[in-house]
Amino acid sequence: MIAAHCYIGGTWTEGQARETATRLNPADLSETVGTYPLAGAADVDAAVRAARAALPAWRAMAAPARGELLFRAAGLLEREAGAIAELLTREMGKPIGEAEGELKRGAALLRYYAGEGMRAVGEVYPASDGRSLLYTNRVPIGVVGVVTPWNFPVAIPLWKIAPALAYGNTVVWKPAEDAGITGYRLMRILAEAGLPEGVVNFVTGAGGEAGEALVAHPGVDALTFTGSNAVGKRVALEAVGRGAKYQLEMGGKNPSIVAADADLELAAELTLSAAMRSAGQKCTATSRVIVEREIVPVFTELLVAKARSLKLSNPLARDCVLGPVVNGRQNESIVAAIRRGTADGARLLTGGGPPRTQALASGYYIEPTLFDRVDPGSELSQQELFGPVLAIVAADGLEQALAIANDVKYGLSAAIFTKDLDRMFRFLRTAQAGMLKINGETAGVEPHAPFGGIKQSSSHSREQGRAAIEFYTSVQTIAVTPTE
Repeated sequence: MIAAHCYIGGTWTEGQARETATRLNPADLSETVGTYPLAGAADVDAAVRAARAALPAWRAMAAPARGELLFRAAGLLEREAGAIAELLTREMGKPIGEAEGELKRGAALLRYYAGEGMRAVGEVYPASDGRSLLYTNRVPIGVVGVVTPWNFPVAIPLWKIAPALAYGNTVVWKPAEDAGITGYRLMRILAEAGLPEGVVNFVTGAGGEAGEALVAHPGVDALTFTGSNAVGKRVALEAVGRGAKYQLEMGGKNPSIVAADADLELAAELTLSAAMRSAGQKCTATSRVIVEREIVPVFTELLVAKARSLKLSNPLARDCVLGPVVNGRQNESIVAAIRRGTADGARLLTGGGPPRTQALASGYYIEPTLFDRVDPGSELSQQELFGPVLAIVAADGLEQALAIANDVKYGLSAAIFTKDLDRMFRFLRTAQAGMLKINGETAGVEPHAPFGGIKQSSSHSREQGRAAIEFYTSVQTIAVTPTE
C-alpha cells in the first residue's frame, strides 16, 4: 500500500490535511491501493505561492535547458513504466496493456515538449518605415492551475504539464480523486528529474475543496481542465470573473457512421474497440453507431457476436480487453442508465449488468452492453454515459445519418466507415466534431497532433502538439527603431 503526499515548494508533505482518502482496487475491493491527504484551501494557497516564487527563475532559464529536464523525466518514466502501469491498473482498472501504452505515450509527450525548447517562438514582419525591426515573441502566462481526470492519469497530466513547463510557466496540479496515487507516483518522477523547487506543485484532495480553491485562487493566471461539462462550466465562469485564461476539454457523445458499402467486419471490430476498451471510459469512446438501414440486421449480428466474445477479466491479466469501471458511483450510474434505456423503449441485445461469474464478483464489472431500436432523441443517444454501452441507431441514408450524428450538444470525435470517396468528403464537410476519422475508430489521437472538440466538448482550444503554444504563452509584438 502506498501512502501518497502532496508536493509543495520542493517538499513532500501532508500539509494541513486532517484526513486522508483511501483508494480501493476497483477490480478487487478487498485490496487497498493507497491513501492520500485531503488537502484544503490552505495547502492550495501554499502551492500557488511556491509556484509564484519559482516563476521568475524558471521563465528566465534558457528554453533548451528547460527541455533537457523534460527529456530527463522521459527517461525516468520509461525506467519505471512497468511499475507505474501496474499501479495505474490497480488504482483505476484500466487493462494492463492499455496502461503500458499510456506510459509510452507519456514518455513521448515529455520528449516532444523537450524539443520545443529548440523551436521558433516568434515571427519577423516588415516595418512600414523600412528601418525598424518588427517582430513577435511568446512569453509564459505565469502560474498554471492543472486539474486532471482519472481515466488517463498519466497521459493527460503530461500533455498539460509538459508544455506549460516547456514554455516557461510554473504549475500547481490537482489530480482527480480516483487517480491520486498514480498522480503521486508521476510527481515523484518529475521531482527526480531535477525540476527546481516550486516549478511543479502537487496537491491531492476533493474537487469540492482543493479543486475549487485552485480554480478560484487569484494567484493562478491560467486554468487547464479536463472533466465533466458541469464542472468545466464552473471553471470557465470563475476564470472569466477574474480575468484568468482557461482551457476546457469535456464530454463527448461520439458517433461512428457505417455506410452500406463499408467493410462491415472492419467497422464492427473498430467500433467495438472504441466503445468497450477502458470500459468505455474515454471522452473519445464511440457511444453511438449510426447504421444505414439496409445493413442494420447483418451489422447488428456482427456487433453482438463480437461483444459476447470480449474478454471481461481482471485488468492485470495480459489478455484482458474489458476491465472494471472506476468506482461504485460510476457503476451505479451506468447500470441505472441501462435500465432507463430499456424503459425508454430501446432493445437490450446483450450485457446490461454485472457478469455472472464469482471470479469477478468483488469488482465493479459491467458486461459489454448493446442496444438497438434506439431513438435518436433518447438519453442513450444524447447523454454521455462513460461506460461500456453502445447504442445502434438506424438511418435512412447518409444525409439522415449525418443529421443524427450532429444532433447532440457535444462535438469531440466522429468516424465514418465507407469505401466511397464522395461519402468520405461529404462526411468531412458536414460532421460537427473536432476530430474526424475515415475507416478508423473515434478513440485515440497521435501525441503530436492537436486534440480537442467543438460545441460543448471544449472551450474551442486545442491541446497537444504545436497547438499547445497558443494556450501556454502570450504574444508580444516588439518594434525596435534605430535612433540614427
